[in-house]
Amino acid sequence: MQTLEQRSTRPALRLVSTKDLSREAWLGVRKHGIGSSDAAAAVGLNPYQSALELWLVKTGRDAGLPKPAFDDETSPMYWGTLLEPIVAAHYVRRTGCKVRRVNAVLQHPEYPWMLANIDREVLGHAEVAILECKTAGINGARLWKDGVPEYVQLQVQHQLAVTGKAAADVAVLLGGQELRIHRIDRDDALIKRLIELEARFWAYVMADTPLPADGSDSAARALQALFPADHGQTLDLRGDTVLNSTFANWCDTRHTIEQLSAIEAQCKATIQQAMGEASVAKFVTGAVSWKKAKDTSTLDTAALQKAHPELWAQYLKSRPGSRRFVQLEGEQRD
Repeated sequence: MQTLEQRSTRPALRLVSTKDLSREAWLGVRKHGIGSSDAAAAVGLNPYQSALELWLVKTGRDAGLPKPAFDDETSPMYWGTLLEPIVAAHYVRRTGCKVRRVNAVLQHPEYPWMLANIDREVLGHAEVAILECKTAGINGARLWKDGVPEYVQLQVQHQLAVTGKAAADVAVLLGGQELRIHRIDRDDALIKRLIELEARFWAYVMADTPLPADGSDSAARALQALFPADHGQTLDLRGDTVLNSTFANWCDTRHTIEQLSAIEAQCKATIQQAMGEASVAKFVTGAVSWKKAKDTSTLDTAALQKAHPELWAQYLKSRPGSRRFVQLEGEQRD
């Protein structure tokens, strides 16, 4: 078995050329391993995607999940792809380094399930060999206020693991007008742990066994996609002590939330009554605003259906229902 130091000097394998590869084919290749942008999700540290949702993608069960919005102009992914060459060009202008595209899906020389796509290769630099280009809008920029977000650091460490390189630069365009450049050095201890955790995730993929769901919105989407419909059966779990404890904890937590919501509503009403027609109220520990939103226009579908039923029916769109998770009142243990 080779050491991490030995592995760090071995070049990555060029698995597939992406020069003339369609996006659909590229996504298909990515399903055969863990890409660098998958790394954080695979180890449960991606704020946007859970390990369970990633598992659905890798096992081909993602038909019920929202599709990546590569051509949606309102999507951060669309603008990130569009602005990548501009970010790279300004990195060159700022640093004087030369960069070039890497038109290939790279593969770890020892772990074939470790894949990576590199935005740019940095040429002629004594230490830095990889450039990762990022964009962050007004909302996403907050994740960068303390430096490179953890999920991006894991993405880059994954790239360094696959390529065996020593360091990478992350160039991020914040709010469309501020370019920051961060250096990320190879961390062999972190890479060792990352490989262990990614291998554990990939074992779930190879065994075709779903990972435990966390409480994220991503996991909720994954569960709806994995189990989109029920079959009218009743499952008796009264003999499962772990799940009974989980259910009791869920019920207690819901009750606590209801109590706190009632307290919050009372506090809110008291403050609003004191404010009257004021727009802002200041307190020793903070401030609150109570302003009228702009008027909006909505379609009166009931009136439209009554006045023009044929037109209403023409534009009626069916939307599949989703499963609702609710506590049944009056159900007690026998």
